[in-house]
Amino acid sequence: MRVGIADDHPITRTALRAYLDEQEDIRVVAEATCGREAIDLVRTHPMDVLLLDLDMPGQSGIDALGMIKAKAEHVGVLVLSGYPEHQYAVPLIRNGASGYLNKACEPAEIAMAIRKIAQGSRYITPVVAELLATQVITPPQSGLHEQLSARELQVFLKLAQGKTAGEVATELSLSAKTVSTYRARLMLKLQARSNSDLTYYALKHRLLD
Repeated sequence: MRVGIADDHPITRTALRAYLDEQEDIRVVAEATCGREAIDLVRTHPMDVLLLDLDMPGQSGIDALGMIKAKAEHVGVLVLSGYPEHQYAVPLIRNGASGYLNKACEPAEIAMAIRKIAQGSRYITPVVAELLATQVITPPQSGLHEQLSARELQVFLKLAQGKTAGEVATELSLSAKTVSTYRARLMLKLQARSNSDLTYYALKHRLLD
């Protein structure tokens, strides 16, 4: 099984490659350090599964996911992120990801997920399965955040953590104007009037660590 790794941290890519190369049936064929490189990667290197980080400079994994699926629909995307499952797993799977794993998982689970996704299936952990089931059973109006896109959710959580628009812009490689646009959209969708309201909403719905 041919695997690509998209992560901006060299030590993460090195550790993943070292572990995966020990597997007899898995071979790492290429690496990328940002979303733009990840998009190019799936176009220029035949592969079965792409391991995709979310927070990368320039074009993030969140922004790149849709384009990756559009350019190489056959490639399964396994999101491997430091963010907890309850924050991003459901919207990313809805947007085309074949699986979502937290980086705190055991290495063996990554290999297991790669094998399943390479066969054309999705890899859904018990935690993610519970989140998906909850959203199916719970009426949509119970969580306004469920209507947010993955990028809107990312901006929302950073603002809810108390970060300024400038700090969010720097961390996500966006312009301050773009973040302000997202913030205005969030205020409308979440019926909030201030950043404090965003924080309260995130705490109430247990979206913060």
